[in-house]
Amino acid sequence: MMTPSASLWKTPRTLLVLMSIVMPFTFSVWQVLLNNFAIERAAFTGAEIGILQSLREVPGFLAFTAVFILLALKEQTFALLSLLLLSLGVAITGFFPSEYGLYATTVLMSIGFHYFETIKNSLSLQWLSKEEAPAFLGQMISIGSLSALAAFGLIWILIEALQLAYTWLYAFGGGVGLLLVVYMWVAFPRFESKISQHKHLILRKRYWLFYLLTFMSGARRQIFVVFAAFMMVEKFGYSVAQISLLFIINHVLNFLIAPKIGRWIGRIGERRALTIEYSGLFFVFVGYALVENAQIAAALYVIDHVFFAMAIAIKTYFQKIADPADIASSSGVSFTINHIAAVAIPAAFGLIWLINPAAVFYAGAAMALFSLFLSRNIPSAPAPGNEVLVGKLRPLTTDT
Repeated sequence: MMTPSASLWKTPRTLLVLMSIVMPFTFSVWQVLLNNFAIERAAFTGAEIGILQSLREVPGFLAFTAVFILLALKEQTFALLSLLLLSLGVAITGFFPSEYGLYATTVLMSIGFHYFETIKNSLSLQWLSKEEAPAFLGQMISIGSLSALAAFGLIWILIEALQLAYTWLYAFGGGVGLLLVVYMWVAFPRFESKISQHKHLILRKRYWLFYLLTFMSGARRQIFVVFAAFMMVEKFGYSVAQISLLFIINHVLNFLIAPKIGRWIGRIGERRALTIEYSGLFFVFVGYALVENAQIAAALYVIDHVFFAMAIAIKTYFQKIADPADIASSSGVSFTINHIAAVAIPAAFGLIWLINPAAVFYAGAAMALFSLFLSRNIPSAPAPGNEVLVGKLRPLTTDT
């Protein structure tokens, strides 16, 4: 039984914060080493990196299966087990420096990553009120950025000062995650959700705009995660240390401004926030296609990363229009929708990359324009029954 002092900090919010530390730390270690590890140890080209990233997104495409696992596991337990898989996958990556070895460890890591992100999103929207969600989600991004900063800084030190091999760098990142997961499992009680969640798949017609925005978000994310990062290494010759420093800049900015962005979204609303995000992304992607200077490319990469914080607006838009009992099931469904494009784009665009890298980024600019068009259909005050400006579906009782 918890003591009164322990109950003050062993809360759902604290658990969300700790989870938001573990995931970005372990994943950032994997991410910052990936391109150099793949090129130097596994002799990857754009085609192989595209296949790897497509394989990495397959578990995200299957995220809808989370609702079936929830028939047997509580969401909190499922989240911790997912973090365990993520950490284990990262820890063993360096021991398999080959094409198929890297594919296998990536899929293992990705299963944990995507199931965790699905469940964390569900728990956050259940445990937070609509009024506090934007600001707290921004704070969690800030905390995650601080955790990622720690990972990048430690990797930079371990490479530059100790010259550790990739094997031990990955083992270090995954090992830290495993220790923190064990602590959360032992130290925290099991928290109950205020509203019982549906344990079956739910697709509601009135959520159609949320589904489309989520789909386009998955497509846009691949341009940044896969090809913008790969460009830095292949075209401009960035080293692991330089990539680490670039990631550090990204996360310092996120640490400083993500909470402000969350509060700002709460004030101006989702429609205006997403309009600004997608307008800016159009110019960023065109810039990627045209850039020939390494410093300008780095600046575009940093700006691109900052825009990710505005994606909070898609989550809070859904929270405002959704039936509270739909959140757990819809989180899995939305993650699957997000990854439909994510599974196809890396492999397909990896082949385009071999012919014309700029075409990949022009396609990203077109995606940003379409997303901008969709975002303008969000009402100023979204709510059940007021989900969109154009294309409202009636009656609500016919939703499936």
